[in-house]
Amino acid sequence: MFAAMSVIWGLPYLLIKVAVGGVPVPVLVLARVGVGAALLLPIAVRRRQLAAIRPVWPWLALFALVEIILPWFALSEAERGISSSLTGLLVASVPIIIAVLSLFVSGGDRLSPIRWAGLLIGLGGVALLAGPNLVGPSASGGVARSVAEVLFVALCYASGPLIANRKLTDVPPVAMTAACLGLASVVYAPLAALDWPSSVPSVSVLLAIAGLAVVCTAAAFLIFFRLIAEVGPARASVITYINPAIAVTLGVAVLGEHVTPVMLAAFVTILAGSVLATRPARRPAGAREAAPGPEPSPAAAGARAGPGGGS
Repeated sequence: MFAAMSVIWGLPYLLIKVAVGGVPVPVLVLARVGVGAALLLPIAVRRRQLAAIRPVWPWLALFALVEIILPWFALSEAERGISSSLTGLLVASVPIIIAVLSLFVSGGDRLSPIRWAGLLIGLGGVALLAGPNLVGPSASGGVARSVAEVLFVALCYASGPLIANRKLTDVPPVAMTAACLGLASVVYAPLAALDWPSSVPSVSVLLAIAGLAVVCTAAAFLIFFRLIAEVGPARASVITYINPAIAVTLGVAVLGEHVTPVMLAAFVTILAGSVLATRPARRPAGAREAAPGPEPSPAAAGARAGPGGGS
């Protein structure tokens, strides 16, 4: 199940790259969130979970904004200008950005020297990967804009878990995901109507959209929440470190994308920095028994590895 989730949430970058070649971005996002909502909302209704949303609906709307509505548009728009491989590697910076944001959040863990070192290493990897595409001699206006859009996506994905950890821990994860997808559908329906394609897309584009909606969104969350129940949210969220490598492998194997040694070195640096920067804080044994730190909730773990972290 862990291997399946790693592939499923490494797959969206490839499918988005195929889909944006045949349909406008608002149409792609609407198809993904609309189908996902249509599949997940009946499950949440049958389980009678939607009532838990009412007390926290403003926070859930904010979570939907930063985790789906804004980043899924920006991610799809970015892949019109850069490869799916580079996109997946840039999104690997999410754990580093989470560690940075945690420094400014009340109640966040104080960073040990090792975690500070990891944070600096990870930021160096992000700079190595993004810098040449933003300001280097090979950076064109389109490429720089696309890279900036993906970094914005990573910032959004990093903000989502902070909201989920503090405001949405009591919301059942399937209901939270279904409601967010439903809200995104309402937002994107008029935008897609204004930009609807004049002809039927190709079979490959339709299959890519179907894969994004059914496999990488609806089915992925159901499988992921089952994985959380079996191994715990902390271990399940390790998928975040694996799916960028899957994205690169698929981009090279299926689309023939070119991956440079610098890109690979940057990914390894980001990965190493993320592992060090997100290490759990150590507490004395007595303190741990008296006041154990809470394990990440299913909602927060879902936010960390998706909907955004997976795509």
